[in-house]
Amino acid sequence: MKVIALIPAAGMGKRMGAAINKQYLLLDEKPIVAHTIGVFEALPEVDDIYVISPEAEIPFCREQVVERYGFRKVRGIVAGGAERQHSVLNGLRAIDGTPDDGVILIHDGVRPFVPVSVLKKAIRVAQEHDGALVAVPAKDTVKVVVDGVIRETPPREQLWLAQTPQAFRYGVIRAAHEIAAAEGYLGTDDASLVERLGKDVHVVMGDYRNIKITTPEDLVLAEAFLR
Repeated sequence: MKVIALIPAAGMGKRMGAAINKQYLLLDEKPIVAHTIGVFEALPEVDDIYVISPEAEIPFCREQVVERYGFRKVRGIVAGGAERQHSVLNGLRAIDGTPDDGVILIHDGVRPFVPVSVLKKAIRVAQEHDGALVAVPAKDTVKVVVDGVIRETPPREQLWLAQTPQAFRYGVIRAAHEIAAAEGYLGTDDASLVERLGKDVHVVMGDYRNIKITTPEDLVLAEAFLR
């Protein structure tokens, strides 16, 4: 069964406050996105990798990331869209012709610490079900607040924090994205698009170190993880 990784790295990184987009910030003298791609490059189960980049940065991504670090599984660099959801759809369309039962791993380009064991589990679950969502249980009590007033305190044991990868069979996730695009629906993540079709997305236990590097504080934490 074919396994393809889509790595969205088209964000502008406004919260990072840096002069370049966050995916190209250096972590141990290597761009963050290069660390991320490297995890999938080394995983035998992954056949192909597609990186999704801002269109203007495709040459830079090709030369300074893909070619510089010798990634052989990267089959293409796809132009991103206005929102992450649009970027992922561009990626799914770029791999048109993939068998419907092929597994698609969608993983944030700025999550370089995803464990290999988590990736393998997500692939297995996606092969057996409609989808797999990597997530971790919420540690803190979560409040629902409206106009500055607490309206609800959901049971913490029912709350999970979504991470990536999110894994699906190609036919399922392509249909979910195309339907959402046709209806003008913008979801919070890829799993939400599959959920709204009545499909079951199964949770895979993630790792609290699988952080998304979006702020200067995250970068400090990532450097500590490497040390």
